[in-house]
Amino acid sequence: MQTIRYELIPAQGADGQVALITFDEQGSPVNTMCEQWQADLGEATARVLADRQQLGQALKGIVLASAKSSFFAGADLKATMRLTPADAPTVFARIEAMKKNFRQLETLGIPVVACLNGTALGGGWEVALIAHHRIAVNDRKIQFGLPEVTLGLLPGATGITKMTRLLGLLGAQPFILEGKTFGPAEAHKLGLVHELVDSQDALLPRALAHIAAQPTAQQPWDAKDYRVPGGTPSNPKIAGALVVAPAMLGKTTRGRYPAPEAALSAMVEGAMVDYDTALRIESRYLARLMTTPVAHNMINTFFFDLNAIRAGKSRPAGVARFKPAKVGILGAGMMGAGIAWAQASRGIETVLKDVSQDKADKGRAYSEKLAAKRVEKGRMAPEAAQELLARIKPTASAADLAGCELIIEAVFESRDLKAQVTREAEPQLAEGGFFASNTSTLPISGLAQASSRPEKFIGIHFFSPVDKMKLVEIIRGQQTDDETVARAFDCVQALGKIPIVVNDSRGFYTSRTFGTFVMEGAAMLSEGIPAAVIENAAMQAGMPVGPLAVLDETALTLSVHVMEQTRADFAAEGKAYEATPGQLLVERMVKEHQRPGRAGGGGFYDYPQGGRKHLWPRLRELFEKPEVAWDVQDIQDRLLYRQAIETARCLAEGVLTSVHDANIGSIFGIGFPAWTGGAMQFIYGTGVDAFLHRADALAAQHGAGFALDARTREAIRAHQPRY
Repeated sequence: MQTIRYELIPAQGADGQVALITFDEQGSPVNTMCEQWQADLGEATARVLADRQQLGQALKGIVLASAKSSFFAGADLKATMRLTPADAPTVFARIEAMKKNFRQLETLGIPVVACLNGTALGGGWEVALIAHHRIAVNDRKIQFGLPEVTLGLLPGATGITKMTRLLGLLGAQPFILEGKTFGPAEAHKLGLVHELVDSQDALLPRALAHIAAQPTAQQPWDAKDYRVPGGTPSNPKIAGALVVAPAMLGKTTRGRYPAPEAALSAMVEGAMVDYDTALRIESRYLARLMTTPVAHNMINTFFFDLNAIRAGKSRPAGVARFKPAKVGILGAGMMGAGIAWAQASRGIETVLKDVSQDKADKGRAYSEKLAAKRVEKGRMAPEAAQELLARIKPTASAADLAGCELIIEAVFESRDLKAQVTREAEPQLAEGGFFASNTSTLPISGLAQASSRPEKFIGIHFFSPVDKMKLVEIIRGQQTDDETVARAFDCVQALGKIPIVVNDSRGFYTSRTFGTFVMEGAAMLSEGIPAAVIENAAMQAGMPVGPLAVLDETALTLSVHVMEQTRADFAAEGKAYEATPGQLLVERMVKEHQRPGRAGGGGFYDYPQGGRKHLWPRLRELFEKPEVAWDVQDIQDRLLYRQAIETARCLAEGVLTSVHDANIGSIFGIGFPAWTGGAMQFIYGTGVDAFLHRADALAAQHGAGFALDARTREAIRAHQPRY
């Protein structure tokens, strides 16, 4: 066997032996349910059955252990990515064969004990659930659970059936439908782990002790008097909750995510039948999901792409790891205050500077408010809150920035203002320190002209609100060196955030692509399509909010300011700038109709005090045209294709250098629908030829925004992932 070691070891305190099954996939840092493991599991099970027949009562029990730092990682997702719908019957047969081995091990009448030395997620937790008794190392870093739904799958290797029978239909829902994970201590409270030990060395002795103390064992659901905790779907209380569950799921998934709906169905249907039938039900649902485009999209991005970023694939190699001890922030407004919180909450001393002490103090007050909320909810100790706040020093003096290893400017989007604060603060940097701009649109290479060391100048673009948004866009200027990029990458990871690295250009990647979404929405309004249709179609496609609502939140005046700045820059370069139909409509909203956006009292929406926001009634008379025909699918295609095409252009131009940065940046930065796997995976999930054909049709009907030149077409094909 290549993935499993099998041996008989002496039982504790009596004659007899224990079968020790150690998972140890060769050539892999983790154990997975690869094809070889599935074959080896069959062989290991056969050996247990043979030893049981030969030794009889002398085979006292079975211990499941791992030779890796984690217990078991789960399914072989690369193999999953190669599946097609035609493979579903084969997938079903393999799942059933694996579960047959699980069932044979747990019904021998002797105790099976799992020694959980590390993390067990997905299929790994299902392997742990073979055991009648689970012992875990009490380490907060260890995670257990069934996160399959976050990858477009469901836990169909006994996970749904067993967790439902262990926790009940309502109790199991957060762990199955939301993919909630839990540590050893919580698992112990839930009864999912039976013992906690302080070290890995204690696992096997405790397992042998349990086997000696409990010579017989069966799973709870095999007992004659077993009842599902809380009741089955026929229980009136459960039935009442299940009536509304599909509607609540639909509100969240908008029909775009089949996994949660399939998981709920498998839970409910499985709870109404016997255990073995329930296993077949979940197998059927899983086999179907494993071959769907949505699952492949989500696995590609939320597993492979996210892990590539975490592993530093976008970080320049050969630079020592770096974590700053002291960072300065220029500008204590919403962004600066948010960055200060992010840093102080991770133990970094932060100097928060503004033009006056009063403004700086107001910036620190933002962190005071966040800390107070956490203390009130019991999520932070009062002492920890005070320690956090003590790390933020508000000031109006540039001298207080002395010794900072990094200074981030987060002032208003004005090139002159940014140049002024750069010249003022840069001399205060510690030796070897570097300077960053939090600009969302202005080219970094131009801003770096105000720096005495442009090679140590970089863009670090946070997203608002900083305390909630996980993504940070790192922008390499024309002269930025590798060491500065690597250090910026490390700083972002030190904040617990996700860094993507892009090259310099106007709007970089996220702002540039996000602009196409909102402006395509505005363009459709200018064509006469009703605003409500545009907004609802966007959300049904999976965008978090509609394009007009987003324009209101970010301020229509800001969009106009960026357009005017771009016009001026083009004019300075001797070029003519042609505004898009969407930009012209936004300009009209601001200049003709005095609708600046939410902060200014209203934009595309009205915001009545104490009431719900609603679309500005005058949009109908000003822009909507009853005679204009529209189609929801066409609207959704325009919104999604426009962003995907701009992403592909960024890849072709070298603004983006990897598909993983594109996909993760589009989902976490601009809210591109997760079911697509991100802007580039949307192309690959659709099929390159099918995508190009549809893009050409959209270009013919709706203009150059959808046109793909030869270089972009080539880039799309060149970067397609292979599994």
